[in-house]
Amino acid sequence: MPFIRRDEAVVHEIHGVRFVSYVRPGSGSRDLAAWRGEIPAGTMGQPHMISHEETFYVLSGRLRLTIGGETAELGFGDAAVAPAGSELAVANTTDQPAHMWVTTRVGLSAKLADGSTITPPWTH
Repeated sequence: MPFIRRDEAVVHEIHGVRFVSYVRPGSGSRDLAAWRGEIPAGTMGQPHMISHEETFYVLSGRLRLTIGGETAELGFGDAAVAPAGSELAVANTTDQPAHMWVTTRVGLSAKLADGSTITPPWTH
């Protein structure tokens, strides 16, 4: 099915962030996963190492992304690319919520600082 309506998106929540999954194998994608991340004000994301490249596009608000030790503040219309194998952290240090669009390959996994690995359901 080539079209995914907003009421067909699947919502997941982890570490205080909401992931609204649109593109994934369950919605017809073979290779890509894409979702809207809803990051509340004052959220400090957990650093994690990613298995696949990820792209980020800020839809609203401001976010601080740290990719491979390099940090940037991004606002509406800004984008970033995190290479496979890089350490990534996303934070919203403002007093307003922020939203971003994220795309990666199906099968992404993330290794957390404590050594545990998660395989986000919105990427499978």
